[in-house]
Amino acid sequence: MKTSVRLFLAAGALVAAGAIAQAECINKAGKGTGGDDDSAKFQAWEAVLQGTDWGSWASWMASSQTVGVAPGYKVSNLKSRCAAGGWLGRECVVGAKLCKQ
Repeated sequence: MKTSVRLFLAAGALVAAGAIAQAECINKAGKGTGGDDDSAKFQAWEAVLQGTDWGSWASWMASSQTVGVAPGYKVSNLKSRCAAGGWLGRECVVGAKLCKQ
């Protein structure tokens, strides 16, 4: 009986740890506009970072300013889509999965 209780508790702890790890990842997307695709993607990535973590955005602004980079996060599934539109001629949507490191 004690062994099955220990197994149950251990399994519960693993499930809880998995849920916590999963909770540290977020899928985010942002939209930006610019005179060309690069500037519109830049604006869209800024929106992603600002919607995720203002501290990461501030670090990003002070360092690389590269789309797909998020200080303190592992970035995966980076995708973008651009088309004519927006205030400045081009509009892009950028999305990614960000996991806290």
